[in-house]
Amino acid sequence: MPPSSSSLPSIAVPATADAVVARMPHALWRASQMAAPRAAVTASGFAPLDRELPGRGWPASVLIDLLLPQPGIGEMQLLRPALQRLARRRVVLLQPPHAPHAAAWSAWGLPCERLLWVRAAHGADALWSAEQILRNGSCGALLLWQTQIRAEALRRLHLAAQGSDTTLWLLRPLAQAADASPAALRLALRPAPGGVRVEFVKRRGPPAAAPLLVPLPGFISRNPDAAPVDGGAPAVAAAGSLAPALV
Repeated sequence: MPPSSSSLPSIAVPATADAVVARMPHALWRASQMAAPRAAVTASGFAPLDRELPGRGWPASVLIDLLLPQPGIGEMQLLRPALQRLARRRVVLLQPPHAPHAAAWSAWGLPCERLLWVRAAHGADALWSAEQILRNGSCGALLLWQTQIRAEALRRLHLAAQGSDTTLWLLRPLAQAADASPAALRLALRPAPGGVRVEFVKRRGPPAAAPLLVPLPGFISRNPDAAPVDGGAPAVAAAGSLAPALV
């Protein structure tokens, strides 16, 4: 006699992808769709850029790769609105190419007492400092400048960012755009008349149709081969000094 239905072992039927997404929206990401971030997102302050960013803003708890042909092309102006929002906690500048001007940062609405500038003797020390800052959890934003960084160090930064609620930007040369990176978001920035051109090298979503021109109020555009200018950008002062410089 066949066993009754009540005695048969239950077998879990695999849920369809749509059923999984309905129950847990973050469980599945389709490459044709913008991914929903798992952590907090800070609006960039530029509506066209927010529309192209997954979650409509700069995500926390991930590594954001900003690739530049040279410092001072408008990257600080681009980050300014987000930094103003994140300055409720400390904003860390780690290994910037130049030194911060207190008056300029204050004019930007970024209180100097919330600004922490860290200078390390070696690249390895800077990366170690970045990991400690992320693990500490007391900072709203971390900007790290590196000209050379190994794949292993990138992975460590990526993992440290995932364990924090800090917004992390890694600023490095545009030539490294072709290198593999675990970063969830990679943007190539180039100078453009009146602003900056943003190319989406990598994002959790469909490829962007074309680079995006982001106008920057008060930005002075120049020939890319000329000396870097970031109109109105606060300079980062060397330890014990407030001498102005460009970021």
